[in-house]
Amino acid sequence: MSVKSNHENDTSFPVAWRLNDVLEAMPGAIYTTDAKGLITFFNTAAADLWGVKPQLGKSEFCGSWRLFSPNGDPLPHRECPLAITLKEQRPLKGQEIVVERPDGTRVRLHSYPSPIFAANGKLLGAVNTLVDLSEQTMADESSARHNAIVESSDDAIIAKDLNGTITNWNLGAQHLFGYTADEIVGKSVTVLIPSDRTDEEPAILQRIRNGERIEHYETVRRRKDGSLVEISLSVSPIRNREGHIIGAAKIARDITERRKAEKQKDLLLREMDHRIKNLFALANGVITLSARSTTTAAELACMVTARMNALAKAHSLTVSREGSSEQPTTLHTLIKTIIAPYAGGPDNAESRASVIGSDITISGSAVTSFALLLHELATNAAKYGALSSAEGKLDIACQQIGEMFTLEWNESNGPSIAQPPATSGFGTMLAKATVRGQLRGEIIHDWKPEGLSIKLIFNGAGTNSHSPLT
Repeated sequence: MSVKSNHENDTSFPVAWRLNDVLEAMPGAIYTTDAKGLITFFNTAAADLWGVKPQLGKSEFCGSWRLFSPNGDPLPHRECPLAITLKEQRPLKGQEIVVERPDGTRVRLHSYPSPIFAANGKLLGAVNTLVDLSEQTMADESSARHNAIVESSDDAIIAKDLNGTITNWNLGAQHLFGYTADEIVGKSVTVLIPSDRTDEEPAILQRIRNGERIEHYETVRRRKDGSLVEISLSVSPIRNREGHIIGAAKIARDITERRKAEKQKDLLLREMDHRIKNLFALANGVITLSARSTTTAAELACMVTARMNALAKAHSLTVSREGSSEQPTTLHTLIKTIIAPYAGGPDNAESRASVIGSDITISGSAVTSFALLLHELATNAAKYGALSSAEGKLDIACQQIGEMFTLEWNESNGPSIAQPPATSGFGTMLAKATVRGQLRGEIIHDWKPEGLSIKLIFNGAGTNSHSPLT
């Protein structure tokens, strides 16, 4: 819009003085020039925007230190919007320029120059209004960052109005639920809700209308393919500039893996609790039974230590290399591990003992029971039987026929046996508990003069997960 001067119509109160007061009081940056583009007036807001005060009657077209176009190219003052307005004698609306202050900071702004004409149509000059875009720039940058964060988020971020209609849908939501934004925006959020949970949405919307936030609400939603997914849901009200609630923003996070991890953790804790209880029970049993065959604390300590070491060796056979899970082992491997300390020197640990025949897989509690049983047999052979003499030998033969498994323990070349022992020791009681109780088998002792023979007979479907050995 052109501005006409009527200086000649008011001699009592100068229009220029009155106009300058008005312009100075304006919060926006305003300045004027003559027809040649020399600055004739600027208000404080303009000087603050430029960071410098131009010289009246000398500075041309714009009071800024330097000017640039929006793309960053230098812009000569004679080519700025106000210069074009004077040249073409027409107003320009909202052309964007960048001013540089003497301290090097730059400010984006819109320029609104208009020509000023006298009553006779003569060009007197121009007036320019500068609008600082700094806040808008920050808002645009903030909005861009916000949008980038929303789109790059692995979580599903969804906006809906107070009727439950989806208005925004990010890539995280697409990955989680399977719908693209084009497929789902404009539809009701109830398409994601299973039929048995339809009462949840009205309750959520009511809480949002009341201005409440919903934090980490765990529920189930339905994907595009019909599958269900467990999610953790956070919902917040969306307000307009007046503070009125106009919708809700939802963040949904897939908690399927977390639930699996929690279940696995619970399972491990229960298993740990079970094993610790079993360990204490086993230790208590070893101490109790060992005490029956010892007379001094030193003997008890020595015997308990030896038996616990045998269990530790057996346990090491069943732990994976990573130490993270229990693995089955074989009976032959367990036998060789237990008897090795008694069967010979370190260079030829099995020179006085042999294990031949069929082999079976054992795991679980059977490993512990067999380890204790074999330890007792090996210890007795080392104390009183074939392994107590340099010439003694131990032959162990295994045979499987169908599901029945037989283990024969034969000692020879040891001390002569005059008669069977009068009392039953730990080994005998343990053998009965293991073979008859757990394996539902039989154990037969034959006290031959040339050496002890033991036959174990039990159900040997060792590779079957339902076998009593597993």
